[in-house]
Amino acid sequence: MQNPSCNFCGRGQNSVKKLISSPTCNCYICDTCVEVCKSLLGTKISTTKSQLNVPLPQEIKTMLDSYIVGQDEAKIAISVAVYNHYKRLNYNNSAKHSVELDKSNILLIGPTGVGKTLIAKSLARMLDVPFICADATTLTEAGYVGEDVDSVLNKLLEKANGDLTRAEMGIVYIDEIDKIAKKLDVRNFTRDVSGEGVQQSLLKILEGTTVNIATTMRKTPKNDEIMMNTNNILFICGGAFVNLDKIVLSRQKTKAVGFNSPPPKASANYSFLDKVQPNDLIEFGLIPEFVGRLPIVIGLKPLDKKSLLNILTRPKNNLVEQFKTIFSLDGVELEFSKSALNHIATKAMELGLGARGLRTIMEESLLQTMYTYPTEKCLEKVIIDKECLIQKTPPQMLYKHKKQQNLHMSKN
Repeated sequence: MQNPSCNFCGRGQNSVKKLISSPTCNCYICDTCVEVCKSLLGTKISTTKSQLNVPLPQEIKTMLDSYIVGQDEAKIAISVAVYNHYKRLNYNNSAKHSVELDKSNILLIGPTGVGKTLIAKSLARMLDVPFICADATTLTEAGYVGEDVDSVLNKLLEKANGDLTRAEMGIVYIDEIDKIAKKLDVRNFTRDVSGEGVQQSLLKILEGTTVNIATTMRKTPKNDEIMMNTNNILFICGGAFVNLDKIVLSRQKTKAVGFNSPPPKASANYSFLDKVQPNDLIEFGLIPEFVGRLPIVIGLKPLDKKSLLNILTRPKNNLVEQFKTIFSLDGVELEFSKSALNHIATKAMELGLGARGLRTIMEESLLQTMYTYPTEKCLEKVIIDKECLIQKTPPQMLYKHKKQQNLHMSKN
């Protein structure tokens, strides 16, 4: 061969510093491609199988208790499911095992703001594994406008900083999974690329397969591709599944005879969650193959006022402590009265947004105060009471110079 070139990038001998030939002199690789391969082998691919230190179910439940208020039944169920999943992972990665254990993905059903996403995040934090949260509504079938399903795995690899072994032990939470149900009332012949099409595309990665994903972790002459095995990735899907209660109730209750028989009433408090069966999810619009890949169904019930009040003050990283920290960065102490916290919880119940409603109310209530207090000189403390929230009046503000003045007068 008179003008040999690199078989990887196609550069000629005159365009590279060094061209290395194979023993048979039939193949060549340039120094640039050698560096790319070295980088890939050094940072992205690990041949060793890691063993995770898996906490016991009761330990997982205790950790979840510190972040999530209520939902005891759901936390017990998910603690057992996660323990079994990573125990299975360690077993399959061991040198000798006679039985191959299959994984069980999880489906969380419950209204907005009850802690579905927070549960998945807390689990990943405790186990120290990569975690991403994807939105099912942004996914479309491959070849159409939107994100492909494989982009979820790409983000997981990026979250693991390119470590393929860590990525293959991660947790993927797919939110709004109920929004990709089949469109049962479609009257035209257009393809359902964001509904049933996404379910079909998710089947292979939920089951466990090897997927070719393009990685953009580094700049290279051409797009790199890497093989990712999804067999050990735990997929947790979540959704509100509005009107699923009607399907469950219509299945449970026999049809009454007579014209004056009342129709079955919908369950607004999600009390039907422990009665959900696979056929109910299929009737809702999930395809049977998709339901079969989510064998563990866990229900999270709406939060009552007491739970919302506890969320404000008890969990780690609670909202009250977060806002106190924001004020403390300017040297100002923030205090909420009990009546103010009670009013916030009551208003959140009226909005029906769960724990997310608490932040919305607090941000709205403190907006004017957070706008003015940084310019207040010698401000020491801000007190938020119920009247401040209801009547939109300025909060009580205590200043350092007034405190010193009162102290001087008391001495005299």
